[in-house]
Amino acid sequence: MDHAPAMDVSLRRRTLLRAAATAALLPLSVPVRPQARPRVVIVATSHGDAPGGRQTGAWLPEVTGPYWIFRDAGCAVDIGTIRGEAPPIDPRSGSERALPGLLRNDETALQAFHEAVCLDCVDGRRYDAVFLAGGRGALWDFPTSGSLRALLEHAALARKPIGAVSHGPAGLLGAQTEGRPLAAGRRIACFTDDEEVRAHWIEHLPFSLEQRLKAEGATVQAGGSNQPHVVRDGRIVTGQNPASATASARRLLETLKGT
Repeated sequence: MDHAPAMDVSLRRRTLLRAAATAALLPLSVPVRPQARPRVVIVATSHGDAPGGRQTGAWLPEVTGPYWIFRDAGCAVDIGTIRGEAPPIDPRSGSERALPGLLRNDETALQAFHEAVCLDCVDGRRYDAVFLAGGRGALWDFPTSGSLRALLEHAALARKPIGAVSHGPAGLLGAQTEGRPLAAGRRIACFTDDEEVRAHWIEHLPFSLEQRLKAEGATVQAGGSNQPHVVRDGRIVTGQNPASATASARRLLETLKGT
């Protein structure tokens, strides 16, 4: 009796089963890991009082404007303060009562604002960029914060973008890289002495930000008084005044994306 046809069927069956088993072990597609969202921390002052009974604090649009710029670009955004509480608001820029309307009833933004993280607890490795919001209160607590200094020195060493606007560049004071001031040799924009004089604040400040930056070796590049003006030097982006806040945030995003 000829068994060849039966053997052919058996061989074909084994071949098909082996192929099916092999296929079952292979993934239908290679899984793609989702790209992590860039994470940015906006740092604001915790200082609200100035000599002569004056009130100061953070300049509200310098916090909220960049917040929306970063968030709308797909970034995860935290707000941090020196003491880990909602930043005091300079009354000339807004108020606690103005927050709900100003923040467009944005619950996520309101939560980020009112539950600001304390810089003492911030791990700089979590963030891809740092942005220093202004307001004259920063002149009192930014230069004296060891936690802010460590955050900025880590960002500079890791070549992460650093942004600052108005009085925010006060955070650069005292920070160092490779044994020299972080501001040394940099082109920096900041709230100028001329703008302080026009605002009748120059005699109430603990120091002149413009002169202190120059003393640390920075070249302060000024634009028109109260006009938008942004300077980028490498991975450091600085804006001169509140009118420069959103433009500074956008320029920082360009730097973060490597354009």
